[in-house]
This record gives sequence, C-alpha cells and structure tokens, in this order.
Amino acid sequence: MFHSPRLPQALTCSLFGLFASVANAALPTPAPESLQPLLNTINERLNVANLVALTKWDTGKPIQDTARETLLITLARKQAVANNVEPDEAAELTAAQIEANKLVQYGLIAQWQAAHKAPDLPRPDLNQLRAKLEELQVRLLHQYADFVPYRVDPNCPEWLAEQRSELIKDALHGQALIRATGELCVTDS
Repeated sequence: MFHSPRLPQALTCSLFGLFASVANAALPTPAPESLQPLLNTINERLNVANLVALTKWDTGKPIQDTARETLLITLARKQAVANNVEPDEAAELTAAQIEANKLVQYGLIAQWQAAHKAPDLPRPDLNQLRAKLEELQVRLLHQYADFVPYRVDPNCPEWLAEQRSELIKDALHGQALIRATGELCVTDS
C-alpha cells in the first residue's frame, strides 16, 4: 500500500482552500458606488415634497396634477436619450418619483388636517419648487444611467434595502422612499 507522509498535509491544504473559496462566495458583493448618490437624490426629491405640501395646503390646490405629471414624464422620456437610458425606463422612474412625492403630500396634509394646522415654516413659491424638482430630475436621470448596469445584479435588492434604510427618517417618508425605489432592481421572481 502506498503511504506518503505529505498526503495528510496536502489534503488539509486542499480542504482549507475549498473552505476559503466557499466562505468568500458567501460574502455579499458591495453595493456599486452609483447607488448612494441616486438614493440621495431620490430622498432629496422627497424632502421637497414637504414644501410642496405646504404650498398646496396654503393655496388649496389639489395634490393630483395630471397635466403637470404628464409633462414631467414626457420631459423625462426626452431627457432619457441624452443619458443613454431607455425612454420607457425613464418614464417609469419619473412616475415612481411622482407617486412617492404625492404619497408624502397626502400623508402630511392628512396630518395637518387632523391637527387643524400646518407647521409654521417659510413657504417657498410653488414655481421655485417646481424648478428645483426639474433640476433634481436631470440629476436623477444621470445617476440612474450610472446605476442601470447593476439593476439586474442578484444582490441589488439587498444593496437597496441596506442603503435605503439609512435614509429613512419617519414612517411616511420611509414608505415614500420604498415607493420611489420600488423598481430600481430587476429580479426574475
């Protein structure tokens, strides 16, 4: 029978190598650098919703503004080409941002109605806020273009959940942030 004093040592090294490769395979891939700036811009857009809600509270204007929403989605489709983003994806992303923004507005106005008052804060002009939202939209599409290659990564939902949780300041804005980012990851579920 063949006997080698080095055989146990070789087997041990092989097993350690196998275990190390399995352990490394189990480590999650870090989130791409393009995700956090995108989420920060989405969150900044949601914070503008607070101010929009204040102006709508004061003016009595409805939250739902179908003509404005249609204009923003059409504009996003046009801007998509310059950012190498599919126009339908840009439209879906913009629609998600609009819906999330309205979620914040409806939630805040409901709270203020229950309290019979809105916060005593300075109210910017709605047109100034719209200009800010349009500026954020340009940045959002650019950052989204940087993130697009990672949307199909199997780790995308975990990256998103982890980095999104760091931005949530309250339940209302948390739900809105979930709505705003709901289609960022593409899974084959």
